[in-house]
Amino acid sequence: MKQRNLRLLLAATVLSASCGYPGPPKPPSLNLPQPVSDLQAVRKGNTVYLTWTVPTETTDSLPLRHLGRTRICRNPGVSINDCANPLGEVSKPILPVESSTRPPQRLNFTDSMSTIISADPASQISYAVSVLNDRGRSAGTSNVVTVPALAAASPPIDLRAEVTANGVILRWTPIPSQETPDVTRRYRVYRRAGNNNADTIVGEAPLDSSQLVDQSFEWERTYFYRETLVTTINLPGKAERQFESEDTPPVKVFAHDIFPPAVPSGLQAAFSGEGQKNFIDLIWAPDTDADLAGYNLYRHEDGKSPEKINSQPIKTPSFRDTRVTPGGRYVYSVSAIDVRGNESAHSTEASEAVPER
Repeated sequence: MKQRNLRLLLAATVLSASCGYPGPPKPPSLNLPQPVSDLQAVRKGNTVYLTWTVPTETTDSLPLRHLGRTRICRNPGVSINDCANPLGEVSKPILPVESSTRPPQRLNFTDSMSTIISADPASQISYAVSVLNDRGRSAGTSNVVTVPALAAASPPIDLRAEVTANGVILRWTPIPSQETPDVTRRYRVYRRAGNNNADTIVGEAPLDSSQLVDQSFEWERTYFYRETLVTTINLPGKAERQFESEDTPPVKVFAHDIFPPAVPSGLQAAFSGEGQKNFIDLIWAPDTDADLAGYNLYRHEDGKSPEKINSQPIKTPSFRDTRVTPGGRYVYSVSAIDVRGNESAHSTEASEAVPER
């Protein structure tokens, strides 16, 4: 009886082991980083700036644990077959602790094109990156990006700025024409506020221009202006390509408003009387300055100095003067003031008499 029970126990053990086997074992992961798919290239002057996102998974869709260096691949033309002779390498980044809330990690590389620039507008330079694991192996190169190989033009060297009532005038000396049927160039001016890192395009101007006026700024703020030369390559049957030259040195400007509004015009004075109440109505042409705060009205009698008769800025181009007496003769002038208190000169005078009763 004991021997029979022992045989049953052994059979159950073997059966249990065979039922729990999950299947054939998977081969170990090669820990190859997934190739980069978002490589980007921006050309500025004769320098190319590459950026890309660091892979976080292997080609087996497993979390990437061990990352090596990244090779930078460059090739004249529009294709890259391999990265056997890399342009350079980027040190391996530190992989962040796994977290779904962490932003993607970006790497960058800067390449000087000074030794490979060309006079041919059709020539191009291709770039790719190849991410290695800690054993120096890669799953392949990234997407390929291209930039024109045409030599960049130099920007003006004498950008200067002047604050005027009509805006900030940017001036420079035009450069000699460097245009062909396939290549055109134009100026582009950027503005950056003193406490901001964001650039704003003020405007663009043709190659033969020597100035541009910025009217979109705010008074009483500090700005930095810079200028670049935009090269556009437009070859038959191909997409348009653009890149910027290096920038001019920045020009610092404090937009201090010391400019009064325009002098009001068309002042007219007319006496009116309603029963026992006398008054003089005054009207003038409205001022169109954007920062207008209102008007000041001045009055004087013969032989006396003008005195302001309003306590607060007059908001509309009209006023009724009720402080008049029969037999008096009054001479008026009007000025415009802006929101910062700058006041224009007085207008041409207008006079009116109040009849005796």
